[in-house]
Amino acid sequence: MSACKRLVCLVKQRSLWAPTRRNVSTWSPVGTAFNARAHKRQDFFEKSVGLFGVPELSSPEGFQVAAKTALRNTERLVGQACSSPAGVGTVECFDQLSDELCKVADLADFIKVAHPDPEYREAAEKTCIEIGTVVEKLNTNVELCQSLKKLLDDPKIVAQLDPDTRRVAELFMFDFEISGIHLDEKLRKEAVGLHVKLLDLNNAFLIGSHTPNRIAKAAIPQHLHMHFGSEGSFIQVGGLHADSPDDLLREIAYRVYLYPNADLLDCLEELLRCRYKLAKLVGYKSYGHRALKGTMAKSPETVMSFLQLLTDKLSDRTKKDFQMMRDMKKKLNPRNPELMAWDHPFLSGVLRAERFNIEPSLYSPYLSLGGCMEGLNSLFSQLYGVSLMSEHPSAGEVWSEDVRKLAVVHETEGLLGHIYCDFFQRSDKPHQDCHFTIRGGRWCQDAGRYQLPVVVLMLSLPHPTKSAPTLLTPGMMENLFHEMGHAMHSMLGRTRYQHVTGTRCATDFAEVPSILMEYFATDYRVLSQFARHYQTGQPLPESMVARLSESKKVCGAADTQLQIFYAVLDQIYHSKPQNRSTTEILKDMQQKFYGLPYTPNTAWQLRFSHLIGYGAKYYSYLMSRAVASMVWKQCFIQDPLNRAMGERYRREMLAHGGAKEPMLMVEGMLQRRPTTEDFVEALVSELDPNFDTFIMDSES
Repeated sequence: MSACKRLVCLVKQRSLWAPTRRNVSTWSPVGTAFNARAHKRQDFFEKSVGLFGVPELSSPEGFQVAAKTALRNTERLVGQACSSPAGVGTVECFDQLSDELCKVADLADFIKVAHPDPEYREAAEKTCIEIGTVVEKLNTNVELCQSLKKLLDDPKIVAQLDPDTRRVAELFMFDFEISGIHLDEKLRKEAVGLHVKLLDLNNAFLIGSHTPNRIAKAAIPQHLHMHFGSEGSFIQVGGLHADSPDDLLREIAYRVYLYPNADLLDCLEELLRCRYKLAKLVGYKSYGHRALKGTMAKSPETVMSFLQLLTDKLSDRTKKDFQMMRDMKKKLNPRNPELMAWDHPFLSGVLRAERFNIEPSLYSPYLSLGGCMEGLNSLFSQLYGVSLMSEHPSAGEVWSEDVRKLAVVHETEGLLGHIYCDFFQRSDKPHQDCHFTIRGGRWCQDAGRYQLPVVVLMLSLPHPTKSAPTLLTPGMMENLFHEMGHAMHSMLGRTRYQHVTGTRCATDFAEVPSILMEYFATDYRVLSQFARHYQTGQPLPESMVARLSESKKVCGAADTQLQIFYAVLDQIYHSKPQNRSTTEILKDMQQKFYGLPYTPNTAWQLRFSHLIGYGAKYYSYLMSRAVASMVWKQCFIQDPLNRAMGERYRREMLAHGGAKEPMLMVEGMLQRRPTTEDFVEALVSELDPNFDTFIMDSES
């Protein structure tokens, strides 16, 4: 579309807001794009460019074409890698090989969960399986591994490699090793068999963990039936209803949803046995030791030390938090004052609301989606010299008409990449906030140019209406900032190899940029630039921002302790075999690391779907939050819009993706190497009243 036509389009979109009192011409193009309702395309004669501009993907059948092309190129690159002399070219060839497969697999991985057309989803699912099978074969290709081993075993060649190339070579070798490539043929076949079995077990557990439980209607008071799904003479319970003010409803949901499923228990037990067996087979003490190689924590011992020390430091605060909840429950329900696990989320919310009056509806008018996008644009411009520019997608480029496309443009470097924003609710769309890498950044040696990254951000926000734009709660706004932190990690990295681009880094480091963005999202100096009433233009009062920040500290110790319990459970499950059931382990760990009583005949671990994607690494959220807290307090709290600090943050932490040891990136930013005690102190100090103010005063 021409610049002139685009301008006309924006003028038409702005006219939607004529009935409001705000002078809408003050919206920037980005704000306008996100605050206006989507219009159906009328480009009947425009040829489809295919999903994400991939011509083959103008139809579901195109996935087969794209996969065949990638596999054909893969065969060529495998031959090239095996026959070329050992050197930098070997690593570049491996990365190109990875890129060929990832460009198809990552795109398909997103489409299979997000596309509204079931034919596209099915075609994408088949492609994922096909590419996944090829990857498994490549990871056990002895000749391919030998070409890399030849390089790494030659000290002279290794000495000539730059640090990024050497690290990427070592990461590729690690992928070979954990697949059992170094084993004899019999054991290698056993390792491959375990990999295949684990794929099936992982899938079965994920499906089971999200499947509702059902119970006879007669077993549940009739006035509660309306809160659950119905199936003949049964009701279906598909969640915990943790925020419901009805004690009985929360209890019933907890007991029914978490009721043990014998087949799923067996599936989890077998999954953990296979993970342990595979880890031992390829040379590790446990699955946890294998999973934590290359992370900030390095080992399960470090993780458990971190979690135990944090528990000890929070102990008194956690007890006080639980006592506050007991007092509140006694006040709300004198006949049944015992504090149970199903009470924690609800009562902590009640205590926050009572103390600070943080009703979301009071904040939402100040947090229009377009306004928040303007705020992000302004923040990135001031920190990095980067602008978000709304682009009109071509026909067939997006999977839903309400998807927005952003170009990320640097003031001197030019176009950095594209972000597709799939922000609005629709049927069959997962209700989760995610960041997907569609194409990783890499230097293309043959073409002499940089392959620009492409990512998708997925949220589940309400659509704008005729009378109002999409209005966010504070929680939605923070989630938007969080996911945009992942996106900018992908955009601002300029790694030579796509194998380590953007968020393709250690799990306990990958969440740091996104969590750091949550601090910006609750700082008044940032919010004051964009948080204004969508009708009157009045700014969000500073007192409301202060109340929101302080409210997060209410029951903060108990909330953190719950996360510690989950992380400990994950570590114990992935340590050496315990010779007891997963439920017995849960009961023991809940007593030691949480404090609220275990409820008989429940198996919360069967709903712990993070065991699949974050196996042995669930602690990452806590450790990443500790690092983000330290970076915020040391580098940004005095001036969150400081360009010099933004440039340093990009240079030290965002630019490298996974091409640099994560702890070295943290050390570069903080200019010191943090200890486990530092991580713990960072999290504990977050709970001190007015701690942010104290830090600013003490450092000024």
